[in-house]
Amino acid sequence: MRMASPRVTQRIAWSLTWASAGVVVLALGVIVGYVVIKGAGAIDWEFLSTSPKGGLSGEGGVLSAIVGTVYIVALTVAIAAPLGIGAGIYLVEYARESWFTRLVRSGVEVLAGVPSIIFGLFGFALFVVALKLSFSILSGALALACLVLPTIIRTTEEALRAVPQSYREASMACGATKFQTIRKIALPAALPGILTAIILAVGRSVEETAVLYVTMGGSAAMPRSFLSGGRTLALHTYFLAMETRAMGKALGTALLLIVLIMLINGLIRFVSRRYMARMYGGR
Repeated sequence: MRMASPRVTQRIAWSLTWASAGVVVLALGVIVGYVVIKGAGAIDWEFLSTSPKGGLSGEGGVLSAIVGTVYIVALTVAIAAPLGIGAGIYLVEYARESWFTRLVRSGVEVLAGVPSIIFGLFGFALFVVALKLSFSILSGALALACLVLPTIIRTTEEALRAVPQSYREASMACGATKFQTIRKIALPAALPGILTAIILAVGRSVEETAVLYVTMGGSAAMPRSFLSGGRTLALHTYFLAMETRAMGKALGTALLLIVLIMLINGLIRFVSRRYMARMYGGR
């Protein structure tokens, strides 16, 4: 049997790759388009400027849910990013290969595959009950930080491992200390990968419902502090769709959720580009 030529094989492979990409883009376009078409009619100034009235009526807007989402994302990233990036730096730059590091990596990989509701129950038992933080934004953020921590650690590790070892050797050959090499050479070079980790953490924080359902409380009132209860846009969408059956407002809230994710990701990328431009002299 005659084998296909390498050129034909390459064309088939490229065709399959483009077809797969096209299916993904088409599916995304259909989902986003449906949400935009069905949800845009529910959005007006009253919808954006008033808080949900609670109960099963589905009345009111989404102002408190927007504020709750911003609070939960900011606090989750503030807790998880330093811990996750620091752990990734330690595992790549400082820790020697041993049974301990292998155990830590195995634990991180196992945690990355644990269902989110397990983190929610853990957060409820530890933060809500044991530490008496009650149903609050702080309890939800701590539980979400546990959820996204494995992703940040693993992504930071891979980003630092992608930095050529010759960069570190050249820096230390010029007299720089290990800490200076990590801070001024390795971390800036790995910044795009670390940024990806933060964006993944933000996306997971914005869309999560199971963890927050049992730690944040779902209050429709405007949160006054991190110790107040509240709800995010994703959790509010769940309540509207499953409890009140207000599908129009649920789709409108989902549209706001998509826009918020795009704005947060765009802001992170903008800050990162400014930092990189300053780091490399405005290039």
